Amino acid sequence: MIEGQEGLNWERWRRICHDADTLGFDSLRRSDHLTSLMGDPERDCIEAWVSLGLAAEWTKRIQFGPMVSPMTFRLPAILAKMAASVDVLSGGRVILGVGAGWNENEHSVFGIPFYTEKERFEHLEQGIRTMRETWEKSNPKPLHNPMPLVMGGKGRKRTIPLVAREASEWNMSRLDVDLYKQATADLEASCREIGRDPKSIRHSVMTGYIIGRDRSDLRERAAQLSKIVKPMNHMTPDEVIENRSHAWFVGTPEEIAENMRGIAAMGVDLFMLQHFLLDDSDALKLLASDVLPAVA
Repeated sequence: MIEGQEGLNWERWRRICHDADTLGFDSLRRSDHLTSLMGDPERDCIEAWVSLGLAAEWTKRIQFGPMVSPMTFRLPAILAKMAASVDVLSGGRVILGVGAGWNENEHSVFGIPFYTEKERFEHLEQGIRTMRETWEKSNPKPLHNPMPLVMGGKGRKRTIPLVAREASEWNMSRLDVDLYKQATADLEASCREIGRDPKSIRHSVMTGYIIGRDRSDLRERAAQLSKIVKPMNHMTPDEVIENRSHAWFVGTPEEIAENMRGIAAMGVDLFMLQHFLLDDSDALKLLASDVLPAVA
């Protein structure tokens, strides 16, 4: 999972696409934001769907998509056409993440209307219907029609029932065992109400990670992260490790794999790891060589 608004440029994106595709990861996601969410508007932020079009060319096998595209950014029919075009180019490897939109600041900075929460959710629901209609009445069609959707959230009244009706993948955007259990129970109940098999929805969990072959390696990455991730800016490496140890996957490959296996046993199908150090190919290689086979 690449937070594209925190310094992603074309050189970095090309390298990340190559590494994710060749090292054996299951999926590559990137955020769809317009400016840094950490208060640094000078950071590069290449446009999400242009970058996904290039990912279709720069990768050969990996699934990829936005996490997630706010329905406020683009007209639903236009988003549907863009997604279908990239999907065909990739040979059917796009998973389309959609959301209601939440960051008021970037809407204001870029002159995009920001509606009430109720209006944004109504726009999302209608937008999904419009996208499906667009795929039926225009060409090219996505290779899997309707295109698989990924949606996040845990709200009982609107979000979870919408996920049950529409999503192929449901994402939890934090590593919280108790919250995951409750939201999973809510999702299963919503699926039963509409006669859908809950197992037909893939579960993913998104969180950050800090990996190191030993304590020294771990501290070095923690020091680099403190320069990137805003809440950690004034922390020492040891403080970063302590601060993130309960919210992220932190430790040696063996420690991370053991933690992942325990969480996977609860029904998580995919771990979406936020890769903040965009030039750190070695971390991806270590995940691929030591963690991925131990978990898969």
